Amino acid sequence: MYNRVFLRLEPLGLELVADALRRAGHAVQLIDLQIFRHRDYFRLVQSWQPEAIGFCLNYLANVPEVLDLAQKSKQLQPGCFVFVGGHSVSFIAEEVVGQSAGAVDCALRGEGEVGGPLLLAALEDGTLEQVPGVVTRRGAGPPPTLLASPDRFRPARDLLRRRRRYFLGPLDPCASIELSRGCPWQCAFCSAWTFYSRTYRKVSPEAAVDQLRTIPEPNVYITDDVAFVDPDHGMAVAEAVQRAGIRKGWYLETRADVLLRNRPVFARWKDLGLKYMFLGIEALDDRSLKDFRKHSTTAAHAEALHVARKLGIHVAVNIIAEPTWDRGQFERLRQWAMAVPEIVHLTVKTPYPGTEIWGRESHRVTTLDYRLFDVQHAVLPTALPLHEFYRELVLTQSVLARKHMGLRALKGAAGIAVGCLLRGQTNFVRMLWRFSAAYHADRLYADHHRPVRHQLRAPRRTDPRYRCAQTLLVHSLPAAPPARTA
Repeated sequence: MYNRVFLRLEPLGLELVADALRRAGHAVQLIDLQIFRHRDYFRLVQSWQPEAIGFCLNYLANVPEVLDLAQKSKQLQPGCFVFVGGHSVSFIAEEVVGQSAGAVDCALRGEGEVGGPLLLAALEDGTLEQVPGVVTRRGAGPPPTLLASPDRFRPARDLLRRRRRYFLGPLDPCASIELSRGCPWQCAFCSAWTFYSRTYRKVSPEAAVDQLRTIPEPNVYITDDVAFVDPDHGMAVAEAVQRAGIRKGWYLETRADVLLRNRPVFARWKDLGLKYMFLGIEALDDRSLKDFRKHSTTAAHAEALHVARKLGIHVAVNIIAEPTWDRGQFERLRQWAMAVPEIVHLTVKTPYPGTEIWGRESHRVTTLDYRLFDVQHAVLPTALPLHEFYRELVLTQSVLARKHMGLRALKGAAGIAVGCLLRGQTNFVRMLWRFSAAYHADRLYADHHRPVRHQLRAPRRTDPRYRCAQTLLVHSLPAAPPARTA
């Protein structure tokens, strides 16, 4: 739902896997089903007749769609090897393979740049079960291994058509780049650190500039989970970008404490064109922040917002709505959000496989429908009746949206809108009126009553004192896990 309104990002991870496969000698084509339709995909399968098809499964809500596509792919190309990979499927690989009715030959856990070429090579010599990260109906191979250096591959951007359809709010069009990979924090609601097993790796300034030179779009989203954790690295990349004469409009995500600790880095990037920043505030009270294991405070968040305002950087923040909220808590959030100038987004607390919350609370979920695990639906019991919870949720979201969308927003962003239209870009302007088409309390409630063909495996009850176990970590750890970067 969020992607239908606010953004559409290029599939950077899939582009990197495509580059790794091409370097291994394979012919590769990509089709992005955010933009193209299923009939376009089926037409490509029939005309190209690939020997292998890989689906990127980064989001649980897409699992049923991919399972259906895999089955139809087997019908169109019976001898084709079908595999899935990506972030979310890395935590539920066995059940996705098992639910595919034989259409998915294997799932590949971990980083696809490493596993992808090994997987296709193993198909030729019959050693599939020996590939790190592979999961088949017969069992699992060794644990996946981490990419030695994120400098090794470059996104195969030339394989994607209709690139002008990618945007992020007013950054229209917008490309993406990765300057670091992984996160050294351990937030309870997030699976980034369990996927990368607490590691944190950086792209060299030289590699970053090489990539940026190939990006024609005027805007770039820095996809790092936490931008500029290492201030020296952030400054080094900034200096390399400036020397190369590269000028873009930038968007990034970071933490409040990182912004406060590394202010000069963000000021430098502001000079290079940094326009927008996402801060994961998550909660308006210290108790919830402690429960989420943010290792931050409301006072630090307030100071970070003040710093960003002084720097002249537009900020978007996210607040996680707890299913236990009553009407008063929704109202308090509305009052706070209307009192600050920042863009405020609201998501619903959701236990995802691979998160600490999943280990603590998944036995309480009220639905196992993959499609509802999108941080917009409530999958845990709500204190309010479910339909009333959705009414409060959508009311709050609509109040927040009116600050920055519709005719009022168009008047305030007339220059941006005109500039986009003059470049032939309509994503941003259309976004301003899409909210009500996607967010509706009756529709959210009705989604719980749709027929379910594919669903998550029922979780086991865990100890309420649960803390993220080693079994949640996807990649093999070195003997001593890297210390948190200062």
